[in-house]
Amino acid sequence: MTKGFVCTSTEPIIETKAGKLRGFRLNDIYHFFGVDYGKAKRFEQPEPVDAWEGVKDALAYGYISYPYHPDSPNGDLMVPHRFWPKSEDCLNLNIWTPSLDKNAKKAVMVWLHGGGMADGSAVEMLAYDGYNISEYGDVVFVSVNHRLNVFGFLNVAKYGEKYKNSQNCGAADMALALQWVHDNIANFGGDPDCVTVIGQSGGGKKVGAMMQVPAAHGLVHRAIIMSGTSGTPTGDFSYPDSTDIADQMVAKAGGFEKLLELEPLALQDLARQVTGNGRVSWGPVENEWFGKTIRNGATENSKKIPLMVGTCVAEMSSFRFSVPGRQEMSEADKEALVYKQFGEENGKKLLEMFRKAYPDHDAVDAIVLDDNMRTTTLALLDQRAADGSAPSYSYMFAYDFPVDDGKAAWHCSDIPFVFRNIDRVAVCNEAEVGERLQKQMSEAWISFAKTGKPSSEDLPEWQPYTKGNEVTMIFDRTCRTAVNYDRDLVAYHKELEFVAENPNMLM
Repeated sequence: MTKGFVCTSTEPIIETKAGKLRGFRLNDIYHFFGVDYGKAKRFEQPEPVDAWEGVKDALAYGYISYPYHPDSPNGDLMVPHRFWPKSEDCLNLNIWTPSLDKNAKKAVMVWLHGGGMADGSAVEMLAYDGYNISEYGDVVFVSVNHRLNVFGFLNVAKYGEKYKNSQNCGAADMALALQWVHDNIANFGGDPDCVTVIGQSGGGKKVGAMMQVPAAHGLVHRAIIMSGTSGTPTGDFSYPDSTDIADQMVAKAGGFEKLLELEPLALQDLARQVTGNGRVSWGPVENEWFGKTIRNGATENSKKIPLMVGTCVAEMSSFRFSVPGRQEMSEADKEALVYKQFGEENGKKLLEMFRKAYPDHDAVDAIVLDDNMRTTTLALLDQRAADGSAPSYSYMFAYDFPVDDGKAAWHCSDIPFVFRNIDRVAVCNEAEVGERLQKQMSEAWISFAKTGKPSSEDLPEWQPYTKGNEVTMIFDRTCRTAVNYDRDLVAYHKELEFVAENPNMLM
């Protein structure tokens, strides 16, 4: 029930280290949007925001970074998006909080958005709204915008001392945002010593980076990586150096100074010309500032950080595959689809392993089983189990959605349940099941942010992933835990080639 709205000339106003901000209150949650945490010039490192006199409004989302790939509403039924104004001046964050008492010391959750390091924003998906998780979980929720693609990760270090860390500008932005949270969040009711950094897809890679970089040491106390341990040939959190791309762009522009003068869209277009419009793996690169990636040796700092990490059962494959009428198909017909994809001998072996791991799932789900992100997630969990790291918790989101006659959980499909925002994503609202999963998942994520251990009264006990007891929580119509249940299945599936020749392919 609506309790009211407050936004006057005198409240709610909060003091930050740089100056005063005015937000608004809707019901029991205070909102402060578009809060500048820093400033930066093109290819240069971010600096703390300048101090100001008087009171600044924080009433609307701030500008987002220019995405590298054009906006498109394609797929919005499954992953509804919001399109927003763009600018290079995009170092801002959004806050939802149930309290403005500086002594409240509520757990803080900082969201790093997906989209690789090239696309996305803090407000890109409707499911990113932090109101419900803040209200239900009694936590302070923060979402962050930062520089992306050529603006955040183009290596022009050779063109001047002030550009020596240009390949990590976007990562430096995130570290500065975490420093802002540490310095200011107490005035928003948060505990600066209880900050959980959470991200999905590219956001998960950002979380991995923030666990490692020295600039964020002591600023991250817990970490959650959702479908974010792959995306590079090694499944690592580091990316190819873009020096060669930068050099070709400089040559085409007629000099480095010309590169600095280009309009943002023209700068991106120049990069596309150089790369032949191909996919570029924009992202942070190891150097003196960044340090090393987790796979090249976890820092002592990152080993101290409790981690929750998991994937969706189908991830990217589910976008490309659908079987109309599968609910009416016989089991033999479903098996025939598997055999058509992988061959009968391979298909039979795969189905035997799949049914053991997922006894309640259709045979056709064995086709779209993710073997990429799950493989690198298991590798990260194994590494942490062996190197004395803080507790790690593994999960799998295995729900089959009631869309297109049944579709295995795809990349991003878990987000609305975690944020308690299934009302914003139509396909999440299967009667009874949606609400139950939303409660179980959001409570587990909130519990982890508060205590370092995920739990819910509606879930079985969730033990840490350790050597010899490799526990995974499987979120499904019936949630359960299993020990080392899918390693051989995923490895075998990875050996087989998903050729995507089925005539029922949708995308």
